[in-house]
Amino acid sequence: MQIVLNGEPVAVADGSSVADLVGVLGLQGQRVAVELNGDIVSRSRWTEMRLKDGDHAEIVRAIGGG
Repeated sequence: MQIVLNGEPVAVADGSSVADLVGVLGLQGQRVAVELNGDIVSRSRWTEMRLKDGDHAEIVRAIGGG
């Protein structure tokens, strides 16, 4: 199925969760925020939130510096 990730079309496996997407992108264990269709998804819900064809996701990563 196709979703839009950070403004770009991306193919993901049917039945993928937000956690699966974060994992495929190699971002597990990192400080990231996920928005799905305009709503922030708390980390505790990543496993249960299933992606659907046409969903719009934004993932941003926190980068520290000084």
